Amino acid sequence: MNVQRAVQTQSAAPSGVRPDATPIVSLRGVHKIYQRGTLPVHALRGVSLDIYAGEFVAIMGQSGSGKSTMMHLLGCLDRPTEGSYRFAGTEISELDSDQLASLRRHAFGFIFQQYNLLATATADENVEIPAIYAGVPRAQRFARARDLLTSLGLGDRLDHRPNQLSGGQQQRVSIARALMNGGEVILADEPTGALDSKSGREVLELLRDLNARGHTIILITHDPNVAAEAQRVVQLKDGLIVSDAPSEKAAARGDAARVPISVVPPDYLSHPNATSLPDIMEAAKMALRSLRANIFRTILTLLGIIIGVGSVVAMLAIGDGAKQQVLQSIQNMGTNLLLIRPGAPNVRMAGAVIATLVPTDAEAIQNLPNVANAVPEFPSQVTVRYRAKDYVTSSNSTVAAFTEARDWQPSEGAFFTDADVKSFAPVVVLGQTVVRALFGEGANPVGQYVLLNNVPFEVIGVMSAKGATPYGSDMDDIVFVPSSTGRLRIHGQTYSKSITVKVDDVTRIDETQDAITTLLTARHRTVDFQIRNMASILDTATETQNTLTILLGSIAAISLLVGGIGVMNIMLVSVTERTREIGVRMATGARKLNILLQFNTEALVVCAAGGLIGVALGLTTAWGLAQIGRPIAYSAGPVVLAFGCAFATGLLFGYLPARKAANMDPVVALSAE
Repeated sequence: MNVQRAVQTQSAAPSGVRPDATPIVSLRGVHKIYQRGTLPVHALRGVSLDIYAGEFVAIMGQSGSGKSTMMHLLGCLDRPTEGSYRFAGTEISELDSDQLASLRRHAFGFIFQQYNLLATATADENVEIPAIYAGVPRAQRFARARDLLTSLGLGDRLDHRPNQLSGGQQQRVSIARALMNGGEVILADEPTGALDSKSGREVLELLRDLNARGHTIILITHDPNVAAEAQRVVQLKDGLIVSDAPSEKAAARGDAARVPISVVPPDYLSHPNATSLPDIMEAAKMALRSLRANIFRTILTLLGIIIGVGSVVAMLAIGDGAKQQVLQSIQNMGTNLLLIRPGAPNVRMAGAVIATLVPTDAEAIQNLPNVANAVPEFPSQVTVRYRAKDYVTSSNSTVAAFTEARDWQPSEGAFFTDADVKSFAPVVVLGQTVVRALFGEGANPVGQYVLLNNVPFEVIGVMSAKGATPYGSDMDDIVFVPSSTGRLRIHGQTYSKSITVKVDDVTRIDETQDAITTLLTARHRTVDFQIRNMASILDTATETQNTLTILLGSIAAISLLVGGIGVMNIMLVSVTERTREIGVRMATGARKLNILLQFNTEALVVCAAGGLIGVALGLTTAWGLAQIGRPIAYSAGPVVLAFGCAFATGLLFGYLPARKAANMDPVVALSAE
């Protein structure tokens, strides 16, 4: 019966308040039930309570009485299971999570028993947190944090971290944080519980001073002596209000009547999203601070991304370099060429001499449309002697049009002419490798005489350097002689081993190939030849090299994927370790999107930093390989691709841990150890 009477009379307005005034806090029939397995636990049982703006109210009770649950409900950290809670006339149950965050950010300031300061942040940075989520410019919030800390006697401790401050100083930082955005209602949860008696008295004096300036103070405590400092004491027991009476000690001080008459509904609830998110630089700053706190773990996380990105950059540079080398070799041979060789297709005649092509075939092909040159060739091996030096190399007995067909001109002297071919001239043009072997580096042998298989030939030119073929053979290890002279004095054969055809219009090369096939089939009365289309070979080589490059990049990308999974694992561990920090951020006004941005930014910072280092490592590795002769091709594409993949990895693999953090219940997060 006494309990019922207390519940019925507790809503009466205190002295000095008009009967029709709107309470800043109004509870009606509030229940809170927690489920522990299948067992319901009643923390509050139909509580009704009014608190008016400007009051200093102590909610007192022993452990398990429901006072902490009451504070969580009053501070919009939790919702009642049943009943009504109105703040300044606004029904809390009708607000969404962002509106509740806005209410916590603008209307409430929390002072916790364990201070709940961020260990990695300085005093002024801890105080700035609510203003960050309110979108206050950096200079403005720093100035306010400095002024608040200075007014609380901590002007010389702005850059000190929590572990460099005493318990009383940490609680003062917590009070400054509660006041950062105004702190219309201060919720103090056992604010003196972790302090010595002297520091406890100082904190209570600060709370009385804040109340005198118009702040509504709601003090949660189990200590009657602490509760006596309030104007009004509400006592809880087993989830019920058992008493609600003015404090005799406060009345004796004469401060019980400092109560404004009413409040107006807060306008920021109509625009909960009007406050801006922390800009990306601020989020990155907080992320770097958090990552610095676990530097060894951060380095290990970076390592996976660094290896992944570095591998992608290096592998693609190697693949592109090999591709360019092969394609350049094919292009050096000519991409507008048709190579005709003797022998029926798909017929192997090991060791047999195939003499189905003759020089007159080349003359007939020369007359076909779209044929620029038809050049017969007879390659063979010869021994070249100059003075006391012998050198075994390849010879090619061909015609004067060879240089035009193969786009290969002499760098010294000249190539032989049609007149040389007709006159069986004993002249020779040397490749660069042969010149170096017989005459030395940088020598000009034009005008000298050499012996080819003991037959004297005059050197009339030196071919320009061509390099290696796609198969690795040296194209410069060769000598050229007129076809007539070669047949007579070197190999003694009248047939050709191949005919090289250069076309005028490469887009019609397939059409020309068909015409040559028809012509030779008619001349030979059978298909005893093969035609290789260099344009098709180039296309095939390009496709093959692209496939190999993609394969190399894919293999390297696997390590990047593994690195991304490592980032996600580390971020999940970080969320678990920093659950209380998440609760503190939510209590100070962070919305779900703020928490999501915070933790996703940390993943992005890790991956972006790892990406930059990985790019540098990959380019350095590629440069080192280039120094030892490996073909390397640098391009912006692989670098942008690798760094973009690293950034996307942070965004993708950081999202799930960040979402887990953002979806946490503020009460559960705050109660985490």
